[in-house]
Amino acid sequence: MNAPDEAALLVAELLARRWLPRQHPRVKRALVDAELWQGVEARLAQIGLRLVDNIHADHVTTALLRGTEHAVFGETGLGSHSNFDLPRDGVSLLVVLWALIVLPKRERQAAREDEEAQGEMFGEARPMPRAASVSPTISYKALLADFGNQLGKKTRLDGNLKRLENHGFIVRRGDDIAEGPLLDLLLDYDILAPRILDGTLAAVLERARAETAQAETEAVPAPAPASEGQPPQTSTAASEAEPGAAAPQSQER
Repeated sequence: MNAPDEAALLVAELLARRWLPRQHPRVKRALVDAELWQGVEARLAQIGLRLVDNIHADHVTTALLRGTEHAVFGETGLGSHSNFDLPRDGVSLLVVLWALIVLPKRERQAAREDEEAQGEMFGEARPMPRAASVSPTISYKALLADFGNQLGKKTRLDGNLKRLENHGFIVRRGDDIAEGPLLDLLLDYDILAPRILDGTLAAVLERARAETAQAETEAVPAPAPASEGQPPQTSTAASEAEPGAAAPQSQER
């Protein structure tokens, strides 16, 4: 039997692992080798799948081609809340987490605001930050306080968070909820973002922006006490960031 080529090996690994990081050796090679990339897409298309990738995510994965969705899921599956068998409140939780994590992450990436390089000149010349470096984390306690009543309270929320974690949408790190490999790949940013930004979650996002700005303000160190006989020095940064000031900010298949 002939040994599988690079395209076949990458397809096999994607199917076995469900997603791969963009830094994986075969994925890195495919990203710069158009012929290999096309070979992977052609192999996947033969079995009704497509390659899912976008520059805002740190992983790649596969999904059904549009033409095969009806044959696989049928009318009932296509009309359900999701093809991951998530309950209605689980889908709602997924959308809330997507809005709180992916939207601010993409804003930071678009502005080239890598947290490790803030303040440097010529920001537009920097490469787009990796998702892991700019993706925010969400506090479980804050999520429960803000959305617990709407999302089934603690028991339902805990169960749905576990489902989302098992599906690769989120990662749990103690009390923090972080972006998982599939969160910015399998939800269509172009469709979902306008509906959220102009819809009912707009106020939630604005409050998250305000809380982020307040936390950054509180992190500004207090000025040193003035020496005896000298007038106290004022901190320009602290004076400009009064608590009542307006605050700046809180996807693909």
